[in-house]
Amino acid sequence: MTYLDFNYRIIHVSLKKKVMAVSDPRIQPFLDKYHPGTGTTLHKGRDKQLIDLMLLETPLGSMVAGAVNEGVCILEFTDRRMLETEFQQLSQRLKAAFILGSNEHLEVLRLQLDEYFAGKRKKFTVSLHAPGTEFQRAVWAELQNIPFGTTRSYRQQALALKKPDAVRAVARANGMNRVSIVIPCHRVIGDDGRLTGYGGGLWRKQWLLDFEGAGRYRVI
Repeated sequence: MTYLDFNYRIIHVSLKKKVMAVSDPRIQPFLDKYHPGTGTTLHKGRDKQLIDLMLLETPLGSMVAGAVNEGVCILEFTDRRMLETEFQQLSQRLKAAFILGSNEHLEVLRLQLDEYFAGKRKKFTVSLHAPGTEFQRAVWAELQNIPFGTTRSYRQQALALKKPDAVRAVARANGMNRVSIVIPCHRVIGDDGRLTGYGGGLWRKQWLLDFEGAGRYRVI
């Protein structure tokens, strides 16, 4: 179905898939800046790869998802303050530009997110491609070992990585995670049980932990 909204944006909506491919003010500035045809993209080589982007509507608000041939590389809420920085990082690290579109990984992600929010999925199996330093990748991999319905502290994460003195570095790497929910950084809380920073907002972190039945924690 195609229609015009009150801002006269052309919107193509697949009602069955709950996917919106739009010219949307929340992500259009990034598309304009990092589109393969622009001169402002950071890498202009002939081998520039493309990151397909789509908007997904969730119970917590709109999310932008992106994937390359290897897997999903970004899943973030569209109101995240660091979103532009993350687009820039991906453009640099992957020598990539962004286009509105879909691929097999985004379709799997859409299906698995639907199952997650319907209470039918506790672990994601969609392919991921999350570029970062060796340490960041190790932190993100360990995040995926935190079971659904449980939480860990940053200190426990550092111990799991066999780096007990790297608690702050672990916290920073958690904050650099670009694949929300699938790489569940929302399951990490403070040593005293407090909810700590979350790029999507503490209210979303609280919602996700409540939804997963993660037990006791303290709201700051």
